Amino acid sequence: MSQAKWYRAILSERLGGGGWRLVVTFPGLCSRWPEYQWQPTPEVPTVAAREEALSGLGYEAIEGARWEWAEDRADPDDPTSRVWLVASIAVRPVSGVTS
Repeated sequence: MSQAKWYRAILSERLGGGGWRLVVTFPGLCSRWPEYQWQPTPEVPTVAAREEALSGLGYEAIEGARWEWAEDRADPDDPTSRVWLVASIAVRPVSGVTS
């Protein structure tokens, strides 16, 4: 498997109304994963805002990749518990960037 397949950008809501964050994941220590945080807002960052954040971190979406959305709950056994959204997309480092 090529290393490029391991790079994913994860967009998630921060619990407690803390806004949205974008993290680029890759093999190795998660403490080295680049991260971008938006100011707290209930609005989902636009695709353009996500692309800008990725670019600022030195990454870009792989051609043809699309954001894949999922939801999670604070308590999976309680259908009334708070739901939060998580999205991901395959990314690659922009030329010259090393992780």
